[in-house]
Amino acid sequence: MSLKDDIMTAMKAAMKEKDQTALAALRAVKSEILLAQTSSGSQEELTEEQEIKILSKMVKQRKDSAAIFLEQDRKDLALPEIDQAEIISQFLPEALSEEEIEKVVVMTIDQVGAEGMKDMGKVMGIVSKELAGQADGKTISTIVKAKLS
Repeated sequence: MSLKDDIMTAMKAAMKEKDQTALAALRAVKSEILLAQTSSGSQEELTEEQEIKILSKMVKQRKDSAAIFLEQDRKDLALPEIDQAEIISQFLPEALSEEEIEKVVVMTIDQVGAEGMKDMGKVMGIVSKELAGQADGKTISTIVKAKLS
């Protein structure tokens, strides 16, 4: 079952349950997927990697918005953003723990032969591609910096 089908099934369930927050989040996901499909001018299906990238971006946007709202002491605006981020996250692959990310980073450093901060870009590129949707870039970056310094 494709992501698009999963989203539609979840939207139907949210409509039946009258869950407006879930419905808004799922409609946003559907909209982003349709925009990505039609942006190239063709109606071809998106790859799983592209779908994960879209969902990750949407979760990050909502978390960033929630952080800004919380800084400004606007919990009433932050809570829907956090709820939507959680709903969208359900469609992403299971997130890895820091220990698992660290193993991949160490393995990649050994493969590439990285010897310092000058090689951080190489390592980040490989690890980010390998762990797409399973770890956020900030966590990966922190671990890579710690291992290369």
